[in-house]
Amino acid sequence: MTAPNQVSVPDSIQAAVPDSPDFLHATRASYDAMAADYTERYADPLADLPLDRALVGAFAELVRSQGPAPVADIGSGPGGVTARVHALGVPVFGVDLSPRMVALARRAHPELRFHVGSMTSLDLPDETLGGVLALYSIIHVPDAALPTVFAEFHRVLAPGGHVLLGFQSAAADDDHLHLTERFGHEMSLDYWFRTSAKVAGLLAAAGLTVRARTVREPDEDEKRQRTYLLARKPL
Repeated sequence: MTAPNQVSVPDSIQAAVPDSPDFLHATRASYDAMAADYTERYADPLADLPLDRALVGAFAELVRSQGPAPVADIGSGPGGVTARVHALGVPVFGVDLSPRMVALARRAHPELRFHVGSMTSLDLPDETLGGVLALYSIIHVPDAALPTVFAEFHRVLAPGGHVLLGFQSAAADDDHLHLTERFGHEMSLDYWFRTSAKVAGLLAAAGLTVRARTVREPDEDEKRQRTYLLARKPL
């Protein structure tokens, strides 16, 4: 029987979860636990963020200008941002670590494709994407794994493809938060907050050229600056 505020997960979704390092297991279990409550609050996370929407719109326009290759929304959660990119005329699909998040996204947006996957090992062919969108998902990746993540982004992008990252940034690179509870659910969820310079350097080391950097101050209910980095795989 499905517990209150949860959604049943088909066996086909459950079976799609690969073996993974400890931090991925903990992150997946944490988002599975709070999936319904998180979705209720963040079904459309850009609804009240006009600047953020404009940056996603610019990213979509750049991808469209390169041709018909799709965008992968990495860490797609409930699918609200995926749906916005789709509405901008860009072929897009969502990838999320949490099977329950994927099930909720499929329920909310049946016209779009969502599947379970990890940004550390994307189940995608080489050089097939026009863009990679990762909003507030790399914050759950420890420093040691970020080079692997960005190497995967480089691998799956077609030459000329773009990456747009959004993340809470920090004044120093040792800003770490561990949560044991959120939305009333027990969990073990880690957040790593970094300077924009560090993330930009790691993108460059992976062969992705940073083309733009935008930092906005926190809104009333936010505690940290938001950084957006736009990068491109060279032609």
